[in-house]
Amino acid sequence: MTDHRNPIAPLSSAKRIVIKIGSSLLVDPSSGIKESWLDTLVEDIANLHHKGKQILIVSSGAIALGRKVLDLPKRPLKLDESQAAAAVGQIELGRAWSKALSMQDMIPGQILLTLNDTEGRASRRSYLNARDTIERLLSFGTVPVINENDTIATSEIRYGDNDRLAARVATMLGADLLVLLSDIDGLYTAPPGTNKAADFIPHIETITPAIEAMAGSAGSELSRGGMVTKIEAGKICTRAGTAMIIASGKRNHPITAIRNGEQHSFFKAKQIKAGARKAWIAGQLDTSGSIVVDDGAARALKRGKSLLPAGVVNVSGSFARGDAITIRTSDNSILGHGLIGYDCVETDLIKGAQSDELQSLLGYAGRPALVHRDDMALVDNSPEVNETTESPQNAR
Repeated sequence: MTDHRNPIAPLSSAKRIVIKIGSSLLVDPSSGIKESWLDTLVEDIANLHHKGKQILIVSSGAIALGRKVLDLPKRPLKLDESQAAAAVGQIELGRAWSKALSMQDMIPGQILLTLNDTEGRASRRSYLNARDTIERLLSFGTVPVINENDTIATSEIRYGDNDRLAARVATMLGADLLVLLSDIDGLYTAPPGTNKAADFIPHIETITPAIEAMAGSAGSELSRGGMVTKIEAGKICTRAGTAMIIASGKRNHPITAIRNGEQHSFFKAKQIKAGARKAWIAGQLDTSGSIVVDDGAARALKRGKSLLPAGVVNVSGSFARGDAITIRTSDNSILGHGLIGYDCVETDLIKGAQSDELQSLLGYAGRPALVHRDDMALVDNSPEVNETTESPQNAR
């Protein structure tokens, strides 16, 4: 039912919406694309699009479709088999979306992404190129259809599920809302398939450890994800200012059903959107190392200061200058993420040192900040209270 604590319907107020569709909703293992269901979904999308909203689609299904076309055995596929299936299936998937969208007078545009395009050790250039291409497609009035590039992604550079991909796309493009269409209608206190006493949760103000514990772990036969990946997606997008809905996609016209108040879970976004760079940094779950800071440094970072070597008490991992690292408090809680100004050897060498000691330790005049405040995003998106212009030379 509609949550009365959220009086403004998110689908009505959102201007840019990402809609993610799972394989099990879109693909029948025996017959392929569920065309009649897809047509009803696209009618819903057209209704939003023709009202001036920008819609991005993250669609699973390439491997499942390719598996059917190639008549591959019903067992876990090897990596090269999955990549071959994706190569065949992506053509079928693109054809289905092109046909369905064109029938509603919408122009599709296909985007295939890898993990390196949006997170981890990716270059800032790859991130910006992907974002700018999708922005241009939206400016032309098209509907981007996005999927992971499974034909080239290895196990080391996979998103692993399209829930995570959808969250990355939503934050990269500054979307107002992410809609995850699933085979379940939202979040329960326990997996409802195995626990009939599980209670439904319509509104999630903040994703807490207790909320994460409710997620369970199982996905469907065709899907890599489960509720765990959806909660992870929620963490990624809500802290960057994007709200999220989990709703059932098993019914026809699933977006209209949400608008009409059918049961779904709404995850509230943080009130202040992170800027594009901050959102990108905040999303660096695949970091190269971590540093532990003392309590004084933690307080300074929350006040919007840069991280100086003097506040660091421990360094771990192997990272180069410019890599994303995790910043932890003395109790090992994650405080935030940042782009480090020194490599791991130098960081370990100067940890705990005062600024006037850096040259003697390093052998050259290094920058005062380990992580400049412009290269840092705290996990709770705490606003920077010190908005005065600060150069890297006098940042504190």
